[in-house]
Amino acid sequence: MNAAFPAKNSRRSGFQQRSLRTGYTAKALEMLSRAFDEKEEVGVESYGDELPSSLAGTAKDQYDMSRIGKKQELLRHFQFLSVLSFTVVILATWETVLYTVSYGLVNGGLAGLVWMFVVAAVGMGTVVLSLAEMASMAPTSGGQYHWVSEFAPPGVQRFLSFLTGWLSTLAWQTGIASGSYLTASQIQGLMLLNHTSYTFERWHGTLLIIAVATLAICLNIFLAKQLPRIEILMLVLHFVGFFAIIIPLWVMAPRTTAKAVFTEFQNNGGWPNTGLSVLVGLTGPVYSLLASDCAVHIAEEIKDASRILPQGMVWSMAISAISGFIMVLTFCFSVGDIESAISTPTGQPYIQVFYNATNSRAGTTVMTVVIASMTLCNTVNNVASASRQLYAFARDRGLPFSAVLSYVKPGWAIPLNSILVCFIVTCLLSLINIGSTVAFNAIVSLGAAALFSTYIVSISCILIKRGRDEPLRHRRWSLGKWGAPVNVAAVVFLVLFYFFSFWPLLSPTEAVTMNWSVAIYGAVVMFAIFFYHTHGKFVYDGPVVLVKRDL
Repeated sequence: MNAAFPAKNSRRSGFQQRSLRTGYTAKALEMLSRAFDEKEEVGVESYGDELPSSLAGTAKDQYDMSRIGKKQELLRHFQFLSVLSFTVVILATWETVLYTVSYGLVNGGLAGLVWMFVVAAVGMGTVVLSLAEMASMAPTSGGQYHWVSEFAPPGVQRFLSFLTGWLSTLAWQTGIASGSYLTASQIQGLMLLNHTSYTFERWHGTLLIIAVATLAICLNIFLAKQLPRIEILMLVLHFVGFFAIIIPLWVMAPRTTAKAVFTEFQNNGGWPNTGLSVLVGLTGPVYSLLASDCAVHIAEEIKDASRILPQGMVWSMAISAISGFIMVLTFCFSVGDIESAISTPTGQPYIQVFYNATNSRAGTTVMTVVIASMTLCNTVNNVASASRQLYAFARDRGLPFSAVLSYVKPGWAIPLNSILVCFIVTCLLSLINIGSTVAFNAIVSLGAAALFSTYIVSISCILIKRGRDEPLRHRRWSLGKWGAPVNVAAVVFLVLFYFFSFWPLLSPTEAVTMNWSVAIYGAVVMFAIFFYHTHGKFVYDGPVVLVKRDL
């Protein structure tokens, strides 16, 4: 066993030993407790050499880190506005609405787009409320796998936590590749718009994916300490871009009737009935509201995380749902000829809608550049979340080469090795695109199902505790008496979408149109189970073994 980790029988050997493992002495913890009671800031003056001033947070932050048995290694420099910005930008709801409209146009039509977005917003709202409450209980970069380890029934804590950690890692690693691919595909769409002789080549897309990922990685390494300020600039661009898109469409685009927008459902996917087609089309609206747990994975970089983190998650969902719904209505009333939008040579229906509205390649280019820029910003934030999740899971020895992946170089205050591994994984995944775009899309689309799996397991664990009337941890942001109903609604919605996330868009299905993500998802889960039984269960005990029940 790695000497850096004590043997199992020493992990529960007392408060003092656990305190030393987290890097705090008993004296420091006593001062921490007193500072927390007095609600004062904690800094180098309070802890002497125990905690560098550059890492200092509030007394509650240090209390939370001590309770979960972790040492503070990352810089706490995110506050409410930067957390809000980070989450809104990574959700990118109104932008995602535009480049996922093909799901709804094929399955559900305009009315399907509108009403399925409402369903998705309500459903994802219950999910975010549930996640926010757990984030207030245990604000840690581990997120879902930590919550499962701490809140699941004892008999399944370790296995479920391990599997959840792997699924979360899968989701966030494919998320970087997905964001890079979306940015690349929009650039190629612009090339086709302005140069009709341009021919799509898969290797072009791969090079663009790598270029986008390189830029996102560099920003996360060399401008890491400026990231909170950059997030606020991204939020400004997000809102300015929103109005830069909807105003030209409101003024210049042809108008679709309200009857068509709100009442005319369509089944263009070949399914047996329109109702089933509409449910298959739910995938697009849900994608536009996915990944609210992004802020959870930077929890150890948020000042006063147990309060600020859940607030940022909930407000970002509210802002994103409202702006997304406005964009859905704007697009549906401005779409014009649906057939031309679906069959556009640019590969992006929204680009064709922009061009039909403005009748200007220059105007369409500017509008599309705004969206591509926001997709790039989304990828930058994706790297931040994915690398912190990877770092946290490796810190709990859930991954191979955990010591390397969880290493934080003194003075850098970022998980550099994890960031670099994220880049390598994205580059390797992008190479698949050269051989088969279908295979690449199947892999990157795994993110939604994998992420929903982690939501289902973690929320179910807290729901079981509620059902058994077991005491829940103190939280500064609570659902109160609405906790159980909200959790139930969230799990029901998640199971529904999880089921349809593996469905193809068209029926009957051919090899090219098949959604192969179900096969790859099953293979990853089987590998995780195999890896757990052959290696994981001998080294992975889950974060719960370090949690101090007496704090």
